[in-house]
Amino acid sequence: SSLSSFQSIKVKLLLLLLFTMRLFVALSAIACSNAFVAPGRYSHTSRVVPLEATADDAIAAFASSQSASVDKIAAAIPDLESKPDLSWAAGSVAIGGSPATLDGREAPGAAGNVAWLSNLSVQSKLSALTIFNGPLTDVPHLLSRSAVVGDSLTFTLDFRPRAYGAYEMKDAEGNYPGPETLGRQAFEYSGARREFETKFGTEEVVAFLQSTRAAFEGAVDSPTAPTELDLLTRGPLYMDLTMPLTDGNVANIVAAREKAADYWLGWALDGQHAHKPGAPVNTQYVYDTKYKQNCYGALLPVYSDLFAADGPTLTAADSGPLDEGYVGGGS
Repeated sequence: SSLSSFQSIKVKLLLLLLFTMRLFVALSAIACSNAFVAPGRYSHTSRVVPLEATADDAIAAFASSQSASVDKIAAAIPDLESKPDLSWAAGSVAIGGSPATLDGREAPGAAGNVAWLSNLSVQSKLSALTIFNGPLTDVPHLLSRSAVVGDSLTFTLDFRPRAYGAYEMKDAEGNYPGPETLGRQAFEYSGARREFETKFGTEEVVAFLQSTRAAFEGAVDSPTAPTELDLLTRGPLYMDLTMPLTDGNVANIVAAREKAADYWLGWALDGQHAHKPGAPVNTQYVYDTKYKQNCYGALLPVYSDLFAADGPTLTAADSGPLDEGYVGGGS
């Protein structure tokens, strides 16, 4: 839509302006340091000031880009409707002392079936887009989140499988338990992994994730040890990184999150990912209900670490309804 395109352009102009401002400051610092060098001599100790974004800059850029992605999704999925009773208007809620907004939506129809979409932002602290799909498709759930922690950024991205693949059982060599350990269920789990890889975890998507990681400056895997629920809910493409808070990393996170949302939208609109009516839909609903509860449990310590006493409130709001009462109908 024209609105979505305008917001995307606005985000890119904001990032360009931030970079230009930082470059000007850096060059000015160099000029000032060299101004006191004796005539005829060159200073070899001049220090280049790093181009570092601020927490406000970063989250503002993430939030604007994220909202543009949600507008793009809404334009493509007309059934995506707002849930005012589960949303936070600007100025109505503070988390950790910072203003927070949450745009909650759902799309109960067959085209782009969405059980819960959370467009969440906490000023200078957090930007998160969470999408739990409805049971009419096998499209992966989307987790796309970035936070500012001190002078660092965290970036978490996952395309979450809709069937259990025993991903948490993978060993250090990348192997999974076979039938000698799991019996016939080993074939069921390997089939789920193979289907996900064929339909969603393609070479193109893997290459996107690899290039995304390579583009970051000083990025390392998160040092936080995963909980049992983390391992149960993570997909094979899961990415969780910590990196310096710089303009370049902010811009690359914006680009990665927009691309991830585009991948999700393309899958959601592709009719080949729809379940046949009947048992497959009911089976998906049962699996998703338990899965969303596990995601809540995995998210709680993350937000509690970031926001202390406000962590449970934020977790409940971002997770959406855990007892969704519809199977392809209204809630």
